[in-house]
Amino acid sequence: ILIVAAFVYFSYLPNFKQIDTLRNKLAKIEKQLEVAKKNARELNAFRKKMQEAEEQFKIVMRALPEKEEIPTLLTGISKAGRDSGLEFILFKPTPEIEKDFYAEIPVAMQVIGDYHGVATFFESVADLNRNVNIRDIDMKPDKESSKLLASCSAVTYKFIEASDKEKSGKERKRNRKKYR
Repeated sequence: ILIVAAFVYFSYLPNFKQIDTLRNKLAKIEKQLEVAKKNARELNAFRKKMQEAEEQFKIVMRALPEKEEIPTLLTGISKAGRDSGLEFILFKPTPEIEKDFYAEIPVAMQVIGDYHGVATFFESVADLNRNVNIRDIDMKPDKESSKLLASCSAVTYKFIEASDKEKSGKERKRNRKKYR
């Protein structure tokens, strides 16, 4: 009995422990396989969602111009005013205001024209293919003529990439050090 017990203890028990360890590993691998199969089944749905997100991003990017598109946009605003029969007294781009992922670029404007021309101008600006908001509208009759003097600020937006934001932050730090 002692010989049989020693044989079983030294021969079979280690194998049973190894079998249990391998069964646990097999169960973990089967769970991972199920997760992988589930992800593979949902891969096309994820790809479709990603494609939709990219299309929405492209639409937003068209609405938020980059630096090189800003002069063209400002020219478009100016042209819309001239086409509406307005005379520009002031058209002054002011420094941009950085937000999270975009920057606001305000343009102070004063125009003279009739009410219909001012309304047509605002409508033309609204129809531009970029986001432009007209803020702080102040209209009053012009003292020298029978026309309307309108003051407002047109605010357009541009996209700021993360690398641009980091560069501008580093440049500000360098400029601070220069002037200290």
